[in-house]
Amino acid sequence: MGYDKKTSPLTIQGLTVSYNNKPALWELDYEAPAGGLVAVLGPNGAGKSTMIKAILGLVPRLSGEIKVFGQRYNKTQKNIAYVPQRSSVDWDFPISAIEVVAMGLYRKIGWARRVRKTHHATALHYLDKVQMRNYAYRQIGRLSGGQQQRVFLARALAQEADLYLMDEPFAGVDATTEQTIIDVMREVTAKGATVICVHHDLQTVVNYFNYALILNVRVVASGKINKVLTKENLESAYGESLARAEPKFVDQIAINDE
Repeated sequence: MGYDKKTSPLTIQGLTVSYNNKPALWELDYEAPAGGLVAVLGPNGAGKSTMIKAILGLVPRLSGEIKVFGQRYNKTQKNIAYVPQRSSVDWDFPISAIEVVAMGLYRKIGWARRVRKTHHATALHYLDKVQMRNYAYRQIGRLSGGQQQRVFLARALAQEADLYLMDEPFAGVDATTEQTIIDVMREVTAKGATVICVHHDLQTVVNYFNYALILNVRVVASGKINKVLTKENLESAYGESLARAEPKFVDQIAINDE
């Protein structure tokens, strides 16, 4: 594959990104744990999605260096799978679920080459893993929000990547899709891949993830979930809005800290 998989799957040094002269991320330093299931936490506007997009080169950065398995993104991008926010996808595009998943097979198919029966069979296999085989030939815009998310999850699985970047995959999905996402994340990390996932629900983060990165433009804290998820760190990131939004959660964290 051209890189050492023992190297950190993601290293960020001094990353600064600005929108309209206002910093979205400032001097961000982070090193992801190999094989970790990492939740990226923080309030709205903290830079969580911006960080994911900066890793992928989708937004320009003012400064900083990003390396994936010790190399620049353009050398390792084939081994990165991305699940975007649903709001960023054009659901009116005339493409079926199976065609979306086949896009994840471009390494095997090659650009501008015809999708063959074997590729269709592989795409169906991954749709089956997310319980979407029966919807394979339905246009993506005709699927429910949860079904659409599962199709993009199948596309990511088809890439057989070593690093998965997921931007709010749990947002607005049904219970079946939520469980499917959890199962997929656990499956790929069990095989040695790393998952970095923007997540909003503090009530579920402990059950779903084993590492966390808390952001608020800068890094507030990072590391194992039980060390990072403290009342002090959360209040530093969220401020008073945390106590208003998640009072029971804050109380529980305070008990655990004592």
